[in-house]
Amino acid sequence: MEFQEKLSATSVSHALLNGRETKRTLFIQRFNLEIQQDTQMGKLTLKAQLHLEQVSLFGSLKTQTKDKVLGHPILQDISFEVFEGERVAIVGPSGAGKTYLLRLLNRLSEPTSGKIYLENQEYRQIPVLQLRSFVTLVAQEPKLLGMTVKEALAYPLVLRGLPKQTIQERVTHWIEQLEIPDEWSARTEVQLSAGQRQLVAIARALVIQPKILLLDEPTSALDVGRSERLMEILSKLAHSHQTTVVMVNHQLELAQKFCTRLLCLQQGRLLVNQEAPEISWVSVKESLTQAKAQDEFGF
Repeated sequence: MEFQEKLSATSVSHALLNGRETKRTLFIQRFNLEIQQDTQMGKLTLKAQLHLEQVSLFGSLKTQTKDKVLGHPILQDISFEVFEGERVAIVGPSGAGKTYLLRLLNRLSEPTSGKIYLENQEYRQIPVLQLRSFVTLVAQEPKLLGMTVKEALAYPLVLRGLPKQTIQERVTHWIEQLEIPDEWSARTEVQLSAGQRQLVAIARALVIQPKILLLDEPTSALDVGRSERLMEILSKLAHSHQTTVVMVNHQLELAQKFCTRLLCLQQGRLLVNQEAPEISWVSVKESLTQAKAQDEFGF
């Protein structure tokens, strides 16, 4: 027998305590995260929001006959799961495939082999525009497409046909949260620093209210104060709205404060996939330092 109910501490404890051997589907808020409950075993198994199954990505080489053949491996046999509301940090040396992994999750690149699932639906079955409204990527060097800051922040909501009042409320909210000064409003990207463009692009993504936010080195051009403020905001967003955040970041100190799960890539392979309490940050740092040395000296 199956039925739907809201997840609460009381309902879960009651279900675990009674002896009924049933499986129940519980829905959490608006995100419909399915939880399979086996009351006979007394366990809860969360279904992943994102699931990668032996995903590989190879560069392609064009021959004189214009046939494509597989080139060098970029990512190899990547498998992991991400659950709703997790804060995932992806680290690794240069060339490890971190940015390409984000591109796969946003379908800017397609895997050579393997499958990616979003809430149990295979990526290729989801229309690209629909998927990107659900899974939003902020690149390391974002573009404002020639717009002013004010226009760029409103643009994705205008495309969705939202009422002007709703657009204004969302834009104002994130301008205030990210402390974007009023004097930036009329500036275009050429009048902004790299850090300022990053902050505006992050605000532009947040107004969409994605369920999964992908960030490629979001603090690389920000000062320490703004970086820590951003991590605090994203952590609160994940906690209060169950927004999943997947972030590439080379700053281990920030990653350590931020993440609930760590993925470490090296030479296109996933070497570490651990939840925060299990992570040995000393070992991670040593591994990255060694990999960087090997890369620099060609070992």
